[in-house]
Amino acid sequence: MQKASKVMRPMLQFVSGNFLVKEDVMDRLPYILFLVFMGLVYIANGYMAQDTVRKISKTSSELKELRSEFITIQSDLMYTTKQSELVKILEERDLGLVESTDPPRKLVLTEEEEETIEELLER
Repeated sequence: MQKASKVMRPMLQFVSGNFLVKEDVMDRLPYILFLVFMGLVYIANGYMAQDTVRKISKTSSELKELRSEFITIQSDLMYTTKQSELVKILEERDLGLVESTDPPRKLVLTEEEEETIEELLER
């Protein structure tokens, strides 16, 4: 019974506010203020962490959207740059361009022609 009263007495003084009128409180005031300050820092840190998590989540979802948009645009580009699609586009725009039916040929230069070209490029 005596142990219970030893434990209950400080708790009752804290709840009633009697501990603030003692002279020991002034000696412990810097420590109490430090604890209050640390509590505020802890709360602020929690809010900052939540804000950072929200920003990371938002950036991650934007990245997923941009990646899917990139894949869509890339597949569209691959489709429109096929030879058959380019011919259709040229016909629709009526630019007067015609697809070549001759196969490509390799140009072979003689040494004299190469020298002439090199001289022209040096000028």
